[in-house]
Amino acid sequence: MQHFFALVRPKKLGISLDEQRKRWFKEFIKAFSVVFLVYFCMYLIRNNLSAAQPLLVKQDGISTTALGWIGYGFSLAYGIGKTVLGYIVDGKNTKRFMSFLLLLGALMTLIIGVLFLMDQAPVGLILVLWSLNGLFQSPGGSASLSTISRWTTTTSRGRYIGIWNISHELGGAVAGIFALWGANKLFGGHVGGMFIFPAIIGLLVGAWGLFFGADDPQELGWDPSEKIFNEPIPESDQAAANMSKWLIFKTFVLRSPWIWLLCIANVFVYVVRIGIVNWAPLYTVQQLHFTVAQGANTLFIFQIGGIVGSVVWGWFSDLLKGRRSVVSIICLVLTAFVVLGYRYGTTPMIINTSLFFLGMLIYGPQLLIGVSVISFVPKNALNVSDGLTGTFAYIFGDLMAQVGFAAIADPKKNGLTIFGQVLHGWHDTFLIFYIAVILSVLTLLVVAFGEEKRIKALIK
Repeated sequence: MQHFFALVRPKKLGISLDEQRKRWFKEFIKAFSVVFLVYFCMYLIRNNLSAAQPLLVKQDGISTTALGWIGYGFSLAYGIGKTVLGYIVDGKNTKRFMSFLLLLGALMTLIIGVLFLMDQAPVGLILVLWSLNGLFQSPGGSASLSTISRWTTTTSRGRYIGIWNISHELGGAVAGIFALWGANKLFGGHVGGMFIFPAIIGLLVGAWGLFFGADDPQELGWDPSEKIFNEPIPESDQAAANMSKWLIFKTFVLRSPWIWLLCIANVFVYVVRIGIVNWAPLYTVQQLHFTVAQGANTLFIFQIGGIVGSVVWGWFSDLLKGRRSVVSIICLVLTAFVVLGYRYGTTPMIINTSLFFLGMLIYGPQLLIGVSVISFVPKNALNVSDGLTGTFAYIFGDLMAQVGFAAIADPKKNGLTIFGQVLHGWHDTFLIFYIAVILSVLTLLVVAFGEEKRIKALIK
C-alpha cells in the first residue's frame, strides 16, 4: 500500500527540452483533470449537508444548533487532518492519495444517506460519520496545489490554480442542485437521497483518479517543470532537497512568520466564506421565506460568483508579479460594501445578486492565501504548510462560522455573549462578518510587505 502512494521518479529518458515542452500540456492536463474532478466531487459530498438542512429540520426534527455541531464536527476533523494528513501526504503521489481519500469520504456519505433512508440516524452517529468525511477530505486542496505546483512554474501558477479553484466552486454550486435532484428523482424526495446520490458520483470519480495521469513530470522520466520552461529553481526547493521531512517542516513552516500570519488571515477569511455558504439556504428560508428550492439555489449563485472570481483574481495576481496579498486586500475591502446587499435585501433578485458578487470577492483571498503559501515554502512542504493554514481556518474560523453563527441565529436559544455584548438573530451575524473582514485586511497588510521584499529580491 505504501508503494502504491509513492512518488516514483525513474531515470531520465533523455527526451529533449523542446520535446518535453511540446508534450507538456497533454500530460499536465491529465493530472490537472484528476485533481479538478476529485476536488469537485469532494464538494458534492460536503455542501450537500447545507442544502439538506431545511429537510433535516422538517423531516427529521434536527435542531439548528445540532446542525451547527455536525457541521463543526466536519470542520474540526477537516482542520486537524489538513496538518496531520498533509504531513503524511508530502512527498507522496498526491494525485493518487487524494483520489483514495475521496473514496473513503464518499463511503461515509453513502452510509449517512442509508441511515436517514432507514430512519436510523441518531445525531451522535451522524456527527461521527460526517466528521470522518471531513478527515478524509482534509488534504484535498493541498494535494491539488502540490500536483499543480510540480507541473507549473512561478510565472504560470496563479492562472492554473485559479482555473483549478473553479472545481470546488462549481462543486459547491451544483451540490445542492445535484443532491435535491437525486433525492426527488430517485428517492421520492427523502433527505437520504441527498447523501446517497452525490456519494455514488464520488465513488466512481475516486476510483478513476487512482490510475489516470502522472503526479509529476519527473514521474515520466522528464526534467523538473522549472528546467522544462527555463526558470530558476526556487532557493527553498534547492535547500530542502537533502533535508528530512521533519527538518523541512521545522525550517520552512514552524519558523516562518509569514506562514503563521497567513494562518491567522485565513481564519478571518473563512469566517466570512463559511458563514455565508453554510447558512445561506437556511437563512433565506427562515428569515426571508424563500422556498427550499430557492434556498438551495443560493449555493449555486454564490459559487458561480466564486468561479468568475477565481479566474479573474488568479490572473490578476500573476499580472502583479505575485502580489497575492495586495489583491486579497482589494477583494476584502469590496466585500465589506457588497455584504450590505445580502444583509438588507429582501427579494431573491437582490439576495442572489449580492451572493454572486460576494462569491466573486471572497474566493479571491481564499484562493490567493494558498497561492501565497507556495511562494514561502519548498514544494516538499507545501501540503503541510497549506494544511496548517487550513487547520487554523477550519478549527477557529469554522468554530465561529458554524457553531457561533448557529448560537446567534437559533430562535430557540438566547444568543451568544461576546465581551458583554449579546448577539441574537440573523442580522447580528453580520457584525461578526465585519470584524472578520477588518482583521483579515490588517493581517494581510503585514504579509504584503513580506511578499514585496521577496518579489524585489527575485527581480535583482
